[in-house]
Amino acid sequence: MIKKIIHLPIYIIASILFGLKTLLVYAFVFDMSIDNPMQAILFILNPFISAFVFFALSIWLKGKYQKLFICMGALVGSIIIWANTMFYRDFTDFITIPVMFQANNAGDVTNSISTLFHPSDPLLFIDVILIFFLSFKREAANYVRKKKSSIFALSAAILVANLLLAQVARPNLYTNVFDREDFVKNIGLFNYHMYDIALQAFTTSQIAFADGTKISEIRDYVKDVKSEEQSELFGIAKDRNLIFISLESIQSFVMKNEVNGEEITPFLNNLIDDSYYFENFYHQVAQGKTSDSEFLVENSLYPLPGGAVFFLRAQNEYNAMPEILGQQGYYSAVFHANNKSFWNRNNMYDTLGFKNFFDETAYQITEENSIGWGLKDKSFFTQSIKYLQELPKPFYSKFITLTNHHPYELGKEDASIEPYDSESTTLNQYFQTVRYTDEAVEQFFEQLKQSGLYENSIIVLMGDHYGISEYENEALGQYLEQEITPYDHIQLQRVPFFIHIPGEEGKVVSKIAGQIDVKPTLLHLLGVDTERDIGFGTDLLAENRKEFIAFRDGSFVSDDYVYTNETCYEQGTGSILSENTGMKNSVCEPIKEKVMQELNYSDEIVYGDLFRFYDFQSRD
Repeated sequence: MIKKIIHLPIYIIASILFGLKTLLVYAFVFDMSIDNPMQAILFILNPFISAFVFFALSIWLKGKYQKLFICMGALVGSIIIWANTMFYRDFTDFITIPVMFQANNAGDVTNSISTLFHPSDPLLFIDVILIFFLSFKREAANYVRKKKSSIFALSAAILVANLLLAQVARPNLYTNVFDREDFVKNIGLFNYHMYDIALQAFTTSQIAFADGTKISEIRDYVKDVKSEEQSELFGIAKDRNLIFISLESIQSFVMKNEVNGEEITPFLNNLIDDSYYFENFYHQVAQGKTSDSEFLVENSLYPLPGGAVFFLRAQNEYNAMPEILGQQGYYSAVFHANNKSFWNRNNMYDTLGFKNFFDETAYQITEENSIGWGLKDKSFFTQSIKYLQELPKPFYSKFITLTNHHPYELGKEDASIEPYDSESTTLNQYFQTVRYTDEAVEQFFEQLKQSGLYENSIIVLMGDHYGISEYENEALGQYLEQEITPYDHIQLQRVPFFIHIPGEEGKVVSKIAGQIDVKPTLLHLLGVDTERDIGFGTDLLAENRKEFIAFRDGSFVSDDYVYTNETCYEQGTGSILSENTGMKNSVCEPIKEKVMQELNYSDEIVYGDLFRFYDFQSRD
C-alpha cells in the first residue's frame, strides 16, 4: 500500500501531504465552530480540494519546471499558512490583502511577533521537505500530461462543487463579506485568499466609478437614525480644551477588579465617581486596531472589513473632528512617542486636519525610560506636558499610550503588583502593564492641575481595543472563574470610556455605547452643531439613541439582544433565542438587517470617497 502511494504522481502526493497539513492547522490552531454536517464535510475536504486544484496545474509543465512548480508552490503555500497562524494568535482572524500592504509595520512589532511564535511552527514545513525530496528523486510525471484535459476538468469540477456546496451549507455566504471565518471553514483558506484578491480589486475600482447619487441616500438614512433632541449638556464644555487619552489595549474587565488581592486600576476606579462613565461601551475596531479606533472616533464611520483605512484611504476627503473643531478656532495636536509613519499616521493626520504631530522625535528616549514598543507612559506624559502648555488655546489634543501593548513587558522596577499565575504569559503580564498605565494617567492628571490646564479642559479616556484575544480564553476564563462563550466574548469587548469635566458631577451611564458615538457626543458637549454631518454615531448623553452597536463582522449588541456567530442571545442572561438558522424567524433579524445596511453605507463612503461630492457647510 505504501509503495503504491509513493509511486503516485508527485502532484497527487503533494496534494495529500499539503491538504493533511492544512486540515491539522484548521483543527488545532484555528478555533472554528462547525454548525452542521455539510459544513463538517466541507471542513475536512476543502484543504485537499484546494491543494489538488493547485498542484494539478503542474501537469501543463514539462520536466524540471513541473517539479519546480510543485516544490515552490508547497513552500509558498506553507508560508501563507504559517503567516495566518501567527496572525490568528493575535487577532483571531485571517490575513487580508490590505494587511499585507501594511507589512512595513512589522519592524515595530518584532517583540509581539516573537511571543506569537510557537515551538511547533517548524512542523508546518515538514511536508515541504518531503515534497522536495520526492520531487528531485523521481522523474517528472510526463505521462500524466497525456491526460491533462481530463485532470483539468476534474479539478475544475470539484472546485465548483466545493463552492456550490458551501453556499448550501451557509446561505448568503458570498454576500456576507465581513465574516472571514465562515469563508475559511466553507471554501478553504486558499480559496478565501483568492476571493479576497477579487474583492480588493473590486473595491479599488469603486473610487473611479463612484458619483454623488449615493450620498443623498446615505444622508437620509443618517438623518433618520439621529436624535433631533439635543442633550441638556449641549455646550456645557464650550471653549474648553479637549484632552483625549487613548488607553492602549485596556478592557473593562480589569475595572473594579483585583489580582493577587490588589486593585488593577485604582485611579480609574476612583475617577468613575466624578466622571460620566459608560459601563457598556464597546470597541468596534477591525484589523487596523488602534488606527481603527482613531478613525472611528474622529469620523463616526466604521473601519474597513480588511486592512486599515489609515493605509488604504488616507487620500480621501473626510469631515473629521480635528477639522470641524479647527473651524471653531481649536488648534489640534497628537502626542504619540512612536515612528510617525507607523499606521501611515504622518499622512492620515494631515488628511484628518491635525495641525501638529509630536512623534518619537519630540521625546528623549533612552534604555531606562523605554520598554516594549517604546517610551514608557509615565515618561511620555511627563515629557508631553511642556508641549501641551505651549499649544494655542483652545486646543484638541490626543495622547496615545504605549506601555500596555502586547506582549505586555515591564521591568520589576516599574511593576507595582505581582503577575497573575496562569498558563498564559500574555495574561499574567497584562495586569501589571494595565496597572502601570493607570498610575501614569493618575500622574498626568496631577501634572494637568499643576500646569493650570485642568480646570478649563474636558478630559476623555477610552480603551482603544481588546488586549486579550480569544486565543487566551482558557486562561482568562480561569481568572474570571467562568467558561467564556461566544456571548461572553462579545461582552468582553467592552472598554473603559470616561468623560471627565472638572466641576461637573459624575454619572454612570448603563445604556449601550460604542466608539462610533464618540464624535457626536464630544462635539455636542463643546457646543458644536452636527446637523449637517454624516456619521453613524449618536450623542450618548441625549435621551434617544440608535438601538444597536455594530461590530465589523456583522455581530451586534442591543438593549435586548446580542448577535454573534449566527446565534441570537438574550441580553443579560446569555440565553440562546435562535441558533444557526440564517436569521430566519429570529428576533435579531430586523436589527441584523439594519447593521448590515449601516456597515455597507459606511464602506461605500470610504471605498468610493463619497464625501468629495458633499458640501458640509451648506444648509438644506
